[in-house]
Amino acid sequence: MQPMDTVSTVIPTMRYADAPAAIDFLCAAFGFERHMVVPGPDGTIAHAQLRFGNGMIMLGSAREDEYGAMVGPPSGAALTGSPYIVVTDVDAHHDRAVAAGARVAMPPADQDHGGRLYSCYDPEGQLWNFGSYDPWA
Repeated sequence: MQPMDTVSTVIPTMRYADAPAAIDFLCAAFGFERHMVVPGPDGTIAHAQLRFGNGMIMLGSAREDEYGAMVGPPSGAALTGSPYIVVTDVDAHHDRAVAAGARVAMPPADQDHGGRLYSCYDPEGQLWNFGSYDPWA
């Protein structure tokens, strides 16, 4: 089986307790851009797609449905995964994220395998990693 020939074949998905606020934060702090946002009932988000370069994430409001039984906002336990996003200027990106309220988990640092990396949490506790190491290069 072959992957589709499309812009990005791996698209992380997330659920947020306050998805409208999460969208605002992700755009302001990390530089994502709204590609599509589908409102849900009572101020929720049924589905949203946010772009960053040629990548994308999809997210929505936490809710009790089949997918929601498997995925929701972090509950305080250790996370099993987090997105890694390639950026050109790690330090400038870090400064933007901190100015917007991101909580730094690991400050910018050069990595043994190449590139520079920092990690931070968004307001709901999702872990994000931003680095200059490009595994495609």
